[in-house]
Amino acid sequence: MIEPLHEKKLKFLEEKANQIREDLIETLLEAGSGHSAGPLGMADIFTALYFHVMNYDPKKPDWPERDRLVLSNGHICPIRYVTMAHAGFFPIAELKTLRKMNSRLQGHPHRTALPGSETTSGPLGSGLSQAVGMALAARMDKKRHRVYCATSDGEHDAGNTWEAILFAGKERLSNLTVIVDRNNIQIDGVTERIMPLEPLKDKYQAFNWHVLEVDGHNIEQFVDAVSEAKAIYEKPTVIIAHTIPGKGVSFMENDYLWHGKPPNKEEASRALAELRTLGGKIRSEHQ
Repeated sequence: MIEPLHEKKLKFLEEKANQIREDLIETLLEAGSGHSAGPLGMADIFTALYFHVMNYDPKKPDWPERDRLVLSNGHICPIRYVTMAHAGFFPIAELKTLRKMNSRLQGHPHRTALPGSETTSGPLGSGLSQAVGMALAARMDKKRHRVYCATSDGEHDAGNTWEAILFAGKERLSNLTVIVDRNNIQIDGVTERIMPLEPLKDKYQAFNWHVLEVDGHNIEQFVDAVSEAKAIYEKPTVIIAHTIPGKGVSFMENDYLWHGKPPNKEEASRALAELRTLGGKIRSEHQ
């Protein structure tokens, strides 16, 4: 059962998401490599998942009854790392080791290196199949935890993704919730020019999925959608979350060139100034 999202908690989540974006910029600057646009765009959703939606214990990352979160588009792992650090899985100071030699925070998640990361991901399109397997196993074992899977829109170019969608619909895996980061970009440009996905909602529905569409930066909308997904017992649910790549940093927003590069020192300074201003606005709006 997901708790109702009252005003005080919503303020906390919005402020936390902005703090996480700030730490994300500093982490990417320190690393000197990594992805910017996707992680910034998914900050609100990851904050909602870790600080309101999912059931887990950061001190016992392998707790059998925990909800599972599979990150299929592993390249946006910096947002997962920063959120996990804020949630208590490891010290925030460890974020400075992103992409460094012998770090637990690799450029793509490494399951055995970082407890709580659930899967090793890199090849796009494979994560949903893994999540489907987890959901099916949980049902067979009569477990009550849920499986969440974060995917990119661009990786829906991969045939393996659609095999997983077909299988989950056929098996009516109602304990599975997929989140599609519908930011309309991938590394080479705009998704609808590279390989059109629309009508994406109709495609999922045709494969026997319950489909919800939300503003991926509206935490209240997203939490409501997750709650609705838990009430659907006859099929899996996909939440198509419309997001802005680079959200919160004006010169990164909607620019696919920021898909796979970090900010330099001057760009990071500009980004942090914008995010700190935004943080002040969030605080004043809730007073």
